[in-house]
Amino acid sequence: MARRPKLDRRTFLRGAGASALLGAAGVRPAGGSVLPVFGFDPDRQVFDFDEPFDRFGTNCTKWDGAVADTGHPIEVGMGIADTDFRAAPCITRALAERCAHENWGYLRRPAKYAEAVADWNFRRYGVEIDPGDLVWTTGVHPALIAALLAFSPPGSRVLMTTPVYNGFYTDLRFTRTIPEDSPMLRVDGGRYEVDWDDFERRAARSNVFILCNPQNPTGNCWTEEELLRMGEICLRHRTVVLADEIHCDFVNAGQKYTPFAALPDRKIVDNSLTFKAQSKTFNLAAMKVSWWYSTNPDYQERVQANSRADLPTLGLVANHAALTEGEPWLEQLLPYIDANQDFAESYVRDHVPHLHYTKAEGTYLAWVDVREIMEAIDAERIAAEESKSSVGTVTPGKVVQRWLAERAGVFLSPGDGFGTGGVGYMRMNLGTQRARIRQALDNIATAVAEL
Repeated sequence: MARRPKLDRRTFLRGAGASALLGAAGVRPAGGSVLPVFGFDPDRQVFDFDEPFDRFGTNCTKWDGAVADTGHPIEVGMGIADTDFRAAPCITRALAERCAHENWGYLRRPAKYAEAVADWNFRRYGVEIDPGDLVWTTGVHPALIAALLAFSPPGSRVLMTTPVYNGFYTDLRFTRTIPEDSPMLRVDGGRYEVDWDDFERRAARSNVFILCNPQNPTGNCWTEEELLRMGEICLRHRTVVLADEIHCDFVNAGQKYTPFAALPDRKIVDNSLTFKAQSKTFNLAAMKVSWWYSTNPDYQERVQANSRADLPTLGLVANHAALTEGEPWLEQLLPYIDANQDFAESYVRDHVPHLHYTKAEGTYLAWVDVREIMEAIDAERIAAEESKSSVGTVTPGKVVQRWLAERAGVFLSPGDGFGTGGVGYMRMNLGTQRARIRQALDNIATAVAEL
């Protein structure tokens, strides 16, 4: 049977017709001329991340959700971990081209999608992934849940180094498993380190270890030595490692991301699965596409038995464009985020004595010490009193979150949701325009000056 010719986007557009592209890729005003795709300039090489970008009124969790949650006008939303930049033009262009087809029937997944993921990981991190071993999923959460169902029956323990991403706790509640928090030790310089004795003691009674690499919210970029030590302990106690590496593309100056799957000990790697997505890198969370892989066929089979993904067409299109054409955009974003981290650290140090922050090694998040504010507003007493008359528990972090929303118009994520060791901290999302970070910190500085 003759092979069909490869259908790339240019071939597709010739078949769909130029007029269809113009109708979908632009806006046709009354005069009949076509405006270009919003944010798309084929000759543009420099991306302006300082450009103001308004997300209010789009049912955006980060902005509209913050207003709904607090009941107060929010000037700067810095909660949930997505970014406020205009999408990479290649993504907008690819979506417009696909929309020109005007048909949304069943989608097949050619090999190019998995190959793009494998190429990205090999090109940037030297990780060799067999595209045939890649398992697609509609998000890292469904994939982690599938793995927990495979390795951690209801009532069993799941090890995590804390503070850690609060979303893991929802996965554990869904699977009826028990969090086994191993609090990290904060050392001079602001970095968190694993308490190895505690980690091993807890690994011995846990079926699974969820590794966050880089660590959300602390920003740790785990070294090869640290990862090997985690892996050795887990292997010794037959604790399966689930490596969530969704923030791996954001590493700040002088730091390095080490993939767990790239460790030099094959036995340690074979005791793991890795979960990734471009949803942080290119802000594609709404597109519902991610993937996982393992070098262990048995693990692969056991998790795959709990996993089924019906992926959205536009999600695959957007991710493929990002992976194959979006690198220039990302390479300009990374130093911008790094400078945001520097700016936040220096501003807090010089102008907001009630806060304390040391620049993170990775991610676009800041883990901010708010214990002085918590004490000044008597947050623990307020939380205890309100919890008596509230349907749910009111935490001191929630009190600080509300205080910042009321007094500064800034929305942050309370640290007590990030497990043991999170009380007294707030997570601040720096994946936004620098002017907004300045506005948020100006507002907070003004508010705390009145304490």
